[in-house]
Amino acid sequence: MSEIQDGTPEEYNAFSSYAIAVDPDQDDKAKEIKLCSFARPHMRAFHCSWWGFFCAFFIWFAIAPLLGEIRTDLNLSKQQVWTSSIVGVGGTIFMRFVLGPACDKFGARIPMAAILCMASIPTACLGFVNTALGLTMLRLFIGIAGGTFVMCQFWTSRMFCKEVVGTANAMVAGWGNLGGGVTQLVVGSMLFPLFKVIYDGDSEKAWRTVCVVPAVVVFFTGIMIYLISDDCPKGNYADLKKHGVMAEISAAASFRDGALNFNTWILFVQYACCFGVELTMNNAAALYFIDQFDQSTEQAAAIASIFGWMNLFARGLGGYLSDKWNAYCGMRGRLWAHTLLLLGEGVMVLIFVNTKSMGLAIFIMVIFSLFVQAAEGSSFGIVPYINPAATGSISGIVGAGGNVGAVCFGLGFRNLEYKQAFYIMGFSILGSAAMSALIFIKGCSGLLCGKDDIVTPASKIETLSVPVPDVEKVEEAAEEEPTTSNK
Repeated sequence: MSEIQDGTPEEYNAFSSYAIAVDPDQDDKAKEIKLCSFARPHMRAFHCSWWGFFCAFFIWFAIAPLLGEIRTDLNLSKQQVWTSSIVGVGGTIFMRFVLGPACDKFGARIPMAAILCMASIPTACLGFVNTALGLTMLRLFIGIAGGTFVMCQFWTSRMFCKEVVGTANAMVAGWGNLGGGVTQLVVGSMLFPLFKVIYDGDSEKAWRTVCVVPAVVVFFTGIMIYLISDDCPKGNYADLKKHGVMAEISAAASFRDGALNFNTWILFVQYACCFGVELTMNNAAALYFIDQFDQSTEQAAAIASIFGWMNLFARGLGGYLSDKWNAYCGMRGRLWAHTLLLLGEGVMVLIFVNTKSMGLAIFIMVIFSLFVQAAEGSSFGIVPYINPAATGSISGIVGAGGNVGAVCFGLGFRNLEYKQAFYIMGFSILGSAAMSALIFIKGCSGLLCGKDDIVTPASKIETLSVPVPDVEKVEEAAEEEPTTSNK
């Protein structure tokens, strides 16, 4: 650690300058988002964050468009197929709880790279599946890929200041979630037909080998992310700790602080009712259009992919609305944006399940998807405010709520008719929207009452300029002043 002229230790920083405007009062976090920039550390982390999560989502749901073929070839029942889907999203719950404190301790870069490399291995092993149990266990191990969401959100929360963090979080998560739609289209409607041609129309050989392609891509993506990105605006955690700039963080203490905050669990439930819905639709949409509208695997996969494609802008829109309403109304604006999006989502679910025309059903599904993903974005416009020191743990807990929701809704689709399952989903979402009234964050306004505490950054506080008298001139004036006696 070097010293400046007055002898004060100079704080370590891996970067002498930045290619983007930063706020020194917020630990050099970026004040803007430059989408066309790939400069380190802020925008490099931004792009690695969404691309890593995109790849994770791609392999996480690469099997989903193939389930119709797998069900037929392995002679599986509806319950067995849904059991594999439920386990696939449920296995991520534990990982998200673990990875939150891991991010607080190690940063997002290393866990992101490790999970991508590990999840790609079982993805490539789809061809060895011959039983319902084998399919379920395979999807359990592939499901660890879903844990990358925690790193995705923590990374941008670490890189972008509070004025734009809602938009940044929503954009990277939305573009990452887009992988769920792209995999429906690429695997189900492009690679699968191509592999059928390669194997002379043998569909079983096609689905058994097609997932090797995304597995290889994702493995090398993990290695790339580890090598080319940074943990935070001032460098990597290991270097900051080595130079004494960052203290060691207890993962257990971080998790405890996040878990003991009541607001964390309200958002846990609400995230179950938006991201949990998206995960369920990733598994259900193709089967729904096959069973209800008699579509082929390729056609149903293409239709189902539309739900995921809305992530291209919808989740970012939710984060943008959260930031904008925060600028006008403070935290109350964020809470109202979040609540209204959840209400819209719940209403659209109920309309979707009662739509009998396939064309109209697709249109309603698009609107439904827009509200789902915008609500996800507005959720993580609130998360960084709950307890900034435990953001990783809180992100992990809230993120796990999405998987818990997917498990619960998945059980509904496994055991009930489509209409009943969708009704449970819709009314659950509407109920979760009302829970926003219970969110009270320290120093912030609530949905219906309270006010935000406005704290002026230290660098922006104007100090009074008090002139210091010249001692010599004061003494001279005292000598010249005539002596007077007291009366």
